[in-house]
Amino acid sequence: MPSSDSDDFLDLWPTTLLRRSLPGHDIANAELARLIEEMDRQHAGLTTDYRGGNLLTMENPAVTWLRDCINKTVIDYLKRAGLDYAVNWHLQGWANVNRRGDYHDPHNHPHAYLSGTYYVQVPDMESPPRENRSDVRPGAISFYDPRGAANMTAIRGDRQIEAEFTHRPKAGDILLWPAFLTHFVHPNLSDAARISISFNAVLKWSDAYLPEQG
Repeated sequence: MPSSDSDDFLDLWPTTLLRRSLPGHDIANAELARLIEEMDRQHAGLTTDYRGGNLLTMENPAVTWLRDCINKTVIDYLKRAGLDYAVNWHLQGWANVNRRGDYHDPHNHPHAYLSGTYYVQVPDMESPPRENRSDVRPGAISFYDPRGAANMTAIRGDRQIEAEFTHRPKAGDILLWPAFLTHFVHPNLSDAARISISFNAVLKWSDAYLPEQG
């Protein structure tokens, strides 16, 4: 059933995005950055070969910490969705090392239920370099309304029909969203690398997940 604040207002077809900063991330991020930089030196296609392995299965204290945090975040997301039955999933994760000029085209994550990103290292860049246009958003991530043409009547402040939501991440931030949601990772315009870990929560299927009919 859709959530309701009263008998008159229903939140139909919501798209929920969870964003939080993980406590104690400083120590873990130093080890995660070291690990990912070592992997990047050994594998030139690390960022683009996201199906080449599962970072979140590695035996490393910082990876274990992150895996536990991601699972807790997924549990919190499912509680917020109001699911009152057991849901089982496995995590698939991969590292991203974005150097100056690197970005990710608009995309979603097929075959997953939830998707997310954890930020290990984010260059400090509040404004674009002088040589760039003033409207660029270096290092940001944007999410787009999945309902086609819903923005035809968009007006300022109405979040139901604003076409785009943009977040400027900081190290330690974790984001979680429905895997169908199209998102775009803006170019890194810093000489320092942006390091993140993207992941999917893939359902272990059960017939209990099927919606009720009627």
